[in-house]
Amino acid sequence: MIIPIFIMNGGCKHRCIFCNEILTAGCHPARITADDFNDIILTHLAKPSRKQGPVQIAFYGGTFTGLEQAEQERLLMLAAPFLREGRVESIRISTRPDEIAPDNLAFLKRSGVAAVEIGVQSFDDAVLLQSRRGHTAADNIRAIKLLQEGDFTTGIHLMVGLPGDTPERFAKTVKTAIALRPDTVRIHPTIVLANTTLARDFIKKKYRPLTLLEATELSKEALKKFTIAGIPVIRLGLQTTGELEKPGAVLGGPFHPAFRALVEAAIFLEMAEALLNVAAGRKKEIKFIVSPQDVSNLRGLRQGNLAALKENYRVENIQVEVDPLLARGTLVIDDEGKKLRTDFSGRIDEL
Repeated sequence: MIIPIFIMNGGCKHRCIFCNEILTAGCHPARITADDFNDIILTHLAKPSRKQGPVQIAFYGGTFTGLEQAEQERLLMLAAPFLREGRVESIRISTRPDEIAPDNLAFLKRSGVAAVEIGVQSFDDAVLLQSRRGHTAADNIRAIKLLQEGDFTTGIHLMVGLPGDTPERFAKTVKTAIALRPDTVRIHPTIVLANTTLARDFIKKKYRPLTLLEATELSKEALKKFTIAGIPVIRLGLQTTGELEKPGAVLGGPFHPAFRALVEAAIFLEMAEALLNVAAGRKKEIKFIVSPQDVSNLRGLRQGNLAALKENYRVENIQVEVDPLLARGTLVIDDEGKKLRTDFSGRIDEL
């Protein structure tokens, strides 16, 4: 379980072109007091629905290592009693790649920080410059290597659809990320949020956001590549907040409260089509077999995948059978006793 503590742009020395933290993180105190901190931790630990397992405190938002050293120490000291008592296993922070230094990493390690997530966003210098990130692709690579050398669990954030980005540039960013072997990845489509520089550019028609279909397609290809490489994508899309749902908060871009579901459904539709294309002849009835966790991905939002398959392949009935022994991300078609299997790699095997 991750317990989030939001530091609300703390440590950020400038505001990125797309950032409105109040909308994406919600309203939180500008300064976290000891009472605030303890209340948040104890409330999460007391949740009756909480699954047993490791607990991690996560300082999200802002740039943790950009805070004054005394403030970093104060926040980590607030977490220290929970670490000593064994109620929390470790700490996670988020920061920028140009705010990573060996001395600071040594301090973080001593203080119980085990995971560091950095806002890479892109490995293309032109995209980073147009997005006013204030760091370079070389900064990204240096930070990731420093974190890995320091034995931190290393997560990176990528964004699709940034100003100046193209499908080709984003594909190169994904390729570079895979070569660097981070432990986790988050992918966020670029959304035009109110009261940002990007919003002004959007209104002046200087920036065209991706459509939902474009963002889904680009994220689909990225998710397949990371999955094949064995790198978990732990989030796709922005987490919905009450502020984001208010009228006027989102001015444009591919915002969807179930973006990951859209992406995974698109992959399963692609896999189902591939299996049907190699299955002999047209069928009035077909049967797919999936892991229990992938049933909704195969069916698609509001049964959209099944409807598309029926229409495009003139199938009257599609059966969906569950096999708890089948690995997630795998799809099997039973073609009159002949079973064909595929996965995110696109390879088709006969069982």
